[in-house]
Amino acid sequence: MGVLMHGKSAVVTGGAQGIGLAIGKALAQQGANVALVDVDPRRAAEAAEQLSTEVSSQVVGLGCDVTDEEAVRAAVGGAVAEFGRLDVWVNNAGITRDASLRKMGVADFEAVMNVHLKGSWLGVRAAADVMREAGSGSIVNMSSLSGKSGNPGQSNYSAAKAGIVGLTKSAAKELARRGVRVNAVQPGLIRTAMTEAMPPEVFAAREADIPMKRAGTTDEVAQAVLFLASDMSSYITGAVLEVGGGRYM
Repeated sequence: MGVLMHGKSAVVTGGAQGIGLAIGKALAQQGANVALVDVDPRRAAEAAEQLSTEVSSQVVGLGCDVTDEEAVRAAVGGAVAEFGRLDVWVNNAGITRDASLRKMGVADFEAVMNVHLKGSWLGVRAAADVMREAGSGSIVNMSSLSGKSGNPGQSNYSAAKAGIVGLTKSAAKELARRGVRVNAVQPGLIRTAMTEAMPPEVFAAREADIPMKRAGTTDEVAQAVLFLASDMSSYITGAVLEVGGGRYM
């Protein structure tokens, strides 16, 4: 059991599965008390219960729709009530609604923008209210290499992920003097349930484009978030850390 985050508390949105759960696990393994937040309260509770058996720190599950301002504030309040403080907030919740420009409906564009960009903005704002008063804290926003390069069929997702970079830098400038750091992580091709569903030949073609010639793991993304969440990155704010095996460098 590590001590990098001993005595700290963290919230991870979209924390019941995939990259979010890996992030929660990495933080908890280093001693943080962790709240796994998910739009499905039951799934959040189950993930928290399972993770609790693997770590010695406290893990709870909270239901939260990140597009709902009051729900996000309630998640912040719930974490503070549970742990007595809020040191780390990770905006990880996300969805996809892929389609070409011609075929994508406005509802699908708005749904993706709302969860990724509006959800991250609400999270930054609510977490910052607590961290600003404490004079310390780390917020980590999950962008994507799609926000750097753009992906065909993902004009909604790519736009939202690019927007998260702008949000990160703006918030970082506002909050730096209050001791609150805001950074972003841009994962590339990562092995998750979503990418495993891709046709094998498409996945292989994507891997071939990566200098390291392989997809990344959820744990490798989680370690980057852990770095930005911890005091190891105490003089880093407004940064965008690519975790993509060298793709698009």
